[in-house]
Amino acid sequence: MKIVTHSPAETIEAAKKLGSLLRAGDMIAYKGGLGAGKTTFTRGLAIGLGLGDNVSSPTFALVNEYRGNDITLYHFDMYRISTEEGLESTGFYDYDFENNVAAVEWSENIAQFLPKNTIYITIDTLGENEREITIEDGGRFASAWD
Repeated sequence: MKIVTHSPAETIEAAKKLGSLLRAGDMIAYKGGLGAGKTTFTRGLAIGLGLGDNVSSPTFALVNEYRGNDITLYHFDMYRISTEEGLESTGFYDYDFENNVAAVEWSENIAQFLPKNTIYITIDTLGENEREITIEDGGRFASAWD
């Protein structure tokens, strides 16, 4: 499924819709270059999950946690991680993915370690504010954009 957005606000709205459909155990894996809008999209996911919009890039922290009453969103940056040892050093395997949601930036660096049911989101820059967002989810969310 492909969605084209024309502003950061539209990107947030698309992600908000997706976020409202996520459930505990979902893993989002982003693909997209620097400045593509991965953190902006995560802001929308957080809003859709009912966690507010106070989302920032996890570049230096490696992971940011956004906690709600019922669910937590773990937001990872794997830009500098490419081995299983590196992944272990981040504490990745210690997080409670079964009962929460995770969003992973630079997922291509750890693709072989992600679960089979991972939802892949590719964000391509078409212009200064225009993005093409491809959601690979096995058709799970297709009806949301009908």
